[in-house]
Amino acid sequence: MSTEQGHVFDPTEYSYRAALAASEKNPWRVEDIIGGDRRLDFDKPFLPETLAETAPLTFLNAAEKLTLNHIRGHSYLCIFGLVEEFILPFVLDHARPQLQDADDYRVRALLSFASEEAKHIHLFKCFRAEFTEDFGSGCAVIGPPREIARVVMSHHPLAVALTVLHIEWMTQRHYLESVRDDQALDPQFCSLLKHHWMEEAQHARLDTLMVQALSEVCTDAEIVTAIDEYVGIVGIFDSGFAQQVTFDLESLALATGRRFSDDEAAAFAAGQHQAYRRTFLGAGMTHRNFLATLGRLRPQGRTQVEEIARAYC
Repeated sequence: MSTEQGHVFDPTEYSYRAALAASEKNPWRVEDIIGGDRRLDFDKPFLPETLAETAPLTFLNAAEKLTLNHIRGHSYLCIFGLVEEFILPFVLDHARPQLQDADDYRVRALLSFASEEAKHIHLFKCFRAEFTEDFGSGCAVIGPPREIARVVMSHHPLAVALTVLHIEWMTQRHYLESVRDDQALDPQFCSLLKHHWMEEAQHARLDTLMVQALSEVCTDAEIVTAIDEYVGIVGIFDSGFAQQVTFDLESLALATGRRFSDDEAAAFAAGQHQAYRRTFLGAGMTHRNFLATLGRLRPQGRTQVEEIARAYC
């Protein structure tokens, strides 16, 4: 798959038929990759340091950093489950008008897209249940998902499609650049990320086609509005990540029994908020394939997003 950050895609490479064929090639079931004897190993980190960024927190010892890594791994997959709560209805809304389409591959590919997103939501719920059972203390996550989905879905469809595309390319970047070759990570957690990545590779292609289709019926003014609204959605998530950092510190204090000074709490908030920004915002906004799509929609829109992304990198 040509999904590495260094590959700038040619949209003519993408088709509904090819995406469907790739999706059907390596199907997997939730039951095959989680549950039973397949348990999380809390003696190993879940996330690579490039995503968790615990090293700069010098007031934490090694055991506390590992616990924070587990908390961040939990929030990482829960946030993916959260965003897929709006991706699923969005894809279904896009697919519904196509049901009478003469292009059967398009209909089947979009329905497969939706089915796989539903599977991912199920997978991440199973993960959260297993994590909660084995971790030993609670970890709060921003939400509720339905309310976040309502807010995101209230925006222009093209803005939502751009948000989804951002997420799909971000997923590819995380796995290929940070997770795939890190042998120190928990194999079970890596398996969850790998199987998620396998299907998101096709979703990135399908959402590129969706963005193209939606943009073709938009005026120039609507495209400007959609890009502005996408930037607004990014801002909504940025605010949510600030809240998530507060939850993470509370979870760390509960799990370790430690009380943090005001200076330690401030350093934690600043460092971890920027880590969330880099992980979930900067990684998507600066992905070459995402920027290439923006550039085709509106060159000034690409420049706008590149400038804003500097704060998130």
